[in-house]
Amino acid sequence: MSQAAAPRDWDADTYDRVSAPQVEWAEAVLDRLELRGHESVLDAGCGSGRVTGMLLERLPRGRVVAVDAAPSMVARARQALPADRVKVMAADLAEVELEQPVDAVFSNAVFHWVPDHERLFSRMHAALRPGGRLVAQCGGQGNVERFHTVVREVGQEPPFAFHLAGWTGPWNFASAEETGERLERAGFAGVEVWREPHPVVPEYTEDYLRTVCLGHHLERLPAELRAPFVSAVAARCGRPLELDYVRLNITARRPAPHA
Repeated sequence: MSQAAAPRDWDADTYDRVSAPQVEWAEAVLDRLELRGHESVLDAGCGSGRVTGMLLERLPRGRVVAVDAAPSMVARARQALPADRVKVMAADLAEVELEQPVDAVFSNAVFHWVPDHERLFSRMHAALRPGGRLVAQCGGQGNVERFHTVVREVGQEPPFAFHLAGWTGPWNFASAEETGERLERAGFAGVEVWREPHPVVPEYTEDYLRTVCLGHHLERLPAELRAPFVSAVAARCGRPLELDYVRLNITARRPAPHA
């Protein structure tokens, strides 16, 4: 939700309204985190703070460091979350540095926006105390492949082609195998990585496409072509529009030193 090759801002208010699929994924990721309630947790890519609030409910005696790179997301999260229990930071996840290490790193629907996963996992490893856990989910190999095929077809047609033809986007949908290898090279142990198909029919079709799926495309288009492009993609996909999401699940830990 936060990082890209060319950083951009998001429409945080609309994202907060349409992000039901991301919230649903987050519930399952939080269940894997197995918190006791007193931990310190880094929310790596907190977005509007909607999921951070869910994390906070599981930490009645804990604290959260919430990080995002998009200014509007950071502003929305600061407005939504209690400042005495959550520190909201504006930072690129591939460069983030914490004042103190945390017990766990949680991330939902974010890592695929980070171009350099080697650097990303190095920073997540550094953010954890020894014995700390990384539990995350993001887009994986094959994510929204059918949808992006349609988007490319529309982007190759006038009047959009001048701005979009041949552009491949900033996404980093990695395989489970290469992700596991990168995590191990970063120093993680107990690494488990697996892909999981998770098709979604968004409730607010054009708002969802504009805010979640097509933001980087729209950044490349002049203002007068943005709404027509979203409508053209939605029409080409048909109704109901089903997005062929593939989630990449990650569980790992920073090894504790031997006693």
